[in-house]
Amino acid sequence: NDNDNDNDNDNDNSQPQKDTTTKDATPASKDKIPQTTTTTTTTPIKTIPSTPQKTEQWRDFVQDDPSARFPSEKGRYHLFASYACPGSHRALIVRALKGLTHQNAIGLTIVHPVWRLTKQGTKQEQRGWVFGDPNAEPFLNTTGRGGPFPPAYQGNEPNPFLPNCYSVRDLYEHVGDKAGKYTVPFLWDTKQETIVNNDSSEIAFMLNSSFNQFANNPQLDLYSDEKQLKSNQVMEWMSPLMIHGVYKCGFAKRQESYNKAINDLTTAFDRADQTLQKQRFLTSNTTLTDADIRLFVTLIRFDEVYAFYFRANTRLVCLTPSLLNFCRDFYHNYQGVAETCNMEQIKAHFFASHAEWNKFSIIPAGLGFMKMLEQKPVTVHQEGGEGEGEGEGEGEGEG
Repeated sequence: NDNDNDNDNDNDNSQPQKDTTTKDATPASKDKIPQTTTTTTTTPIKTIPSTPQKTEQWRDFVQDDPSARFPSEKGRYHLFASYACPGSHRALIVRALKGLTHQNAIGLTIVHPVWRLTKQGTKQEQRGWVFGDPNAEPFLNTTGRGGPFPPAYQGNEPNPFLPNCYSVRDLYEHVGDKAGKYTVPFLWDTKQETIVNNDSSEIAFMLNSSFNQFANNPQLDLYSDEKQLKSNQVMEWMSPLMIHGVYKCGFAKRQESYNKAINDLTTAFDRADQTLQKQRFLTSNTTLTDADIRLFVTLIRFDEVYAFYFRANTRLVCLTPSLLNFCRDFYHNYQGVAETCNMEQIKAHFFASHAEWNKFSIIPAGLGFMKMLEQKPVTVHQEGGEGEGEGEGEGEGEG
């Protein structure tokens, strides 16, 4: 009963026992960037059209409208996220790029990367995200065989709003959650003391569009009509390389299921390679889009986790110059991105949270991808335009 989130965002709330390859592949169209519409409010704002989901309980939207249920206000909203989860990482990057990391913008709590048991010993026992507590004791994995793990890694802190709140599940249940999917990231309203939204795609969209009045980089718009169209076209072919495509490789229980998944993933990987040999970003040489952020959070996890743990081992980023250079470019030339990358917590989550896969929670040394990433990009395609170079164009964000 791990907390699994199989909707269309890229939250990492995986359930290793589940064979996701027996399901139909998620249609690429469902993973598209939200489209832009206008509402009847005084100032036209971007909203996300409703799409069928298993639950709509936490799918509200912050709006730049004082009469809205969740109006945009400085210091009111707080992001709960994980450095390990790719969906969380995407939200953290948008928050940084927009310049929403400063005091009185969007607060942040980073949860502990290693899943622990909640309601242990009851019929409701699950593994899931917990809050870090620097003053607590080290702990073992969920079977008591692996570890010990520190009670808090860098940046892991207790819940700042609910004293003695042990887990993300506790917070969800405190606000009356009915779905039982205790996922991160989620956006919290400190005034109404409730969850606004727990869909990573919608949270990224809100961080881009709903807080411009106090963002340090309000001119950045990752979801303009033109960018959305181009991003959607990229996601049509890139979906097999995203987290759910990786899971199809890792969770396969039949050889034919694995063969299809790894072939689809490899095809998408190679196409990204070919595209980035010619231009700086996925849609053009000058324009950063949400598709680039999705690719970055995938590639940074690929060599150290996905290739080993999920059998996605036909390719490596470190052996693909265009993709490695793309990662270096984004990591070094966009302010605040580097601070969102924490390989220690990424690896701790994946290798220590699933004891049935890794009984003693041994965390492999890996290939040293972060050391490779620290090297400056060898080549950046330079033709001018937005988001070009260090601190230039719309890529700059105070963080």
